[in-house]
Amino acid sequence: MNAGAHGKEMKDIVKKVNVIDYQGNEKQLENKDLQFEYRSSIFKTKQYIITEVTLELEKGKKDEIKAKMDEYMTYRKEKQPIEYPSAGSTFKRGSDFITAQLIDEAGLKGYSVGGAQISTKHSGFIINTGNATAKDVLELVEQIKTKIYEKYQKEIKLEIEILGEK
Repeated sequence: MNAGAHGKEMKDIVKKVNVIDYQGNEKQLENKDLQFEYRSSIFKTKQYIITEVTLELEKGKKDEIKAKMDEYMTYRKEKQPIEYPSAGSTFKRGSDFITAQLIDEAGLKGYSVGGAQISTKHSGFIINTGNATAKDVLELVEQIKTKIYEKYQKEIKLEIEILGEK
């Protein structure tokens, strides 16, 4: 999916990927072949099984790297609802808007369906308050999409991937 945070994405560090297609053919793909885009890559459209990934990381001083890691962890603890189970950031940002900001402005922070709730800490996350079902999460997602479209005429898209039947 080309996950990312703090201005960096997987596309910045993936050098090559070894895959097997569904016919059993092995293949090595270079970064340029991976069609990286915002929260997307070739793996969303091609059916490959990833068997190995080679990353190219930046060299740095151990204490500076540790300080940066600590800074990011502090940020996550303060800004994201990591104390609850979730699938992570639920919605992509739009081309001209930040989805979590629209959810906030629409007054939906804390809104829930069953055990699924829009986090009161960060509206971009749907959290499990203890007994959420997949049906609860999907219903909440649809209600958010509908309310945001009705209020702002903005179509929001999922960052998470739904697998299986809905």
